[in-house]
Amino acid sequence: MDENKKVLFIINKFSGQGFNKKIEGRILTRCAELGFEATLEFTQGRGHAMELSKAAAESHHYEIVFAVGGDGTVNEVAKGVAHTPQAMGILPAGSGNGLARHLGIPLPFKKSLAYLNSRTIISMDSFTINNQLSLNVSGIGFDGHVANLFGKNGRRGLLGYGQLVLREFLSYPEFEAEGWIDQKKFRQPVFVLAFSNSSQFGNNARIAPHASVCDGWLDVSLVRKVPLLRSIDFARKMFTGRLQTSSYVMIRQAKNISLTFSRAMPFHVDGEGMPPAREFKIQIQPNSIRMLVPENAQSKI
Repeated sequence: MDENKKVLFIINKFSGQGFNKKIEGRILTRCAELGFEATLEFTQGRGHAMELSKAAAESHHYEIVFAVGGDGTVNEVAKGVAHTPQAMGILPAGSGNGLARHLGIPLPFKKSLAYLNSRTIISMDSFTINNQLSLNVSGIGFDGHVANLFGKNGRRGLLGYGQLVLREFLSYPEFEAEGWIDQKKFRQPVFVLAFSNSSQFGNNARIAPHASVCDGWLDVSLVRKVPLLRSIDFARKMFTGRLQTSSYVMIRQAKNISLTFSRAMPFHVDGEGMPPAREFKIQIQPNSIRMLVPENAQSKI
């Protein structure tokens, strides 16, 4: 970006472990150093980030619109700029920061500010699940169940998520998934059915280790319920990027998926829990988001 360019920061104070008041000053200081004209907007509730980013895209006033928050905030900002010339960026401040990690954006806030002057903008894919935009990973089954519970007790972060997973794991059953992955019909029991544009849920839990946000494909991970005695080995493979080697996982690539279930199933969109549904349509949206990334990260995404 060149000097005197206008940039907008849409900030969610409620992401992750809470808002650090120093963030505002650090953003303004860094923009002043770069010669950028910065505008800061704070979200007032669910859906507000989308309204702000949509208004920014329609105004053609800003070169970059930054989402300052977690994957939920990134998702909302993307909804406002998708399929427009407006570019967006991410300053990660959430619990998992899955998309930011995949894109190589530094997580420490001071380091993420250093990438503001990157000139690398990619045309990345997104996808829809029942007409809801997703940039990162969405899923049906156990992860959807956990997403609907996560944070309701006020606890966020990796520790709170891990405790919730352990508490719910034993009682949640496998379920029968039936439908079409592109032109191939399938039916099989699964525990998690994940649709991945990027490689991970967050916190380096890689559900689709080889996923790319620029290849025009979704990675579909069909995961069976892992016996408790095998769970440590399964987790090790997930966090080291080797999940595809597990006998409990099958990963396929697809552009269009349709599914029908005998009962309404819990699901999530980029980590945000959604009302259960019985039928699902998932479709890739190639080259739908213009995303600012670090200049040295392009080969990794």
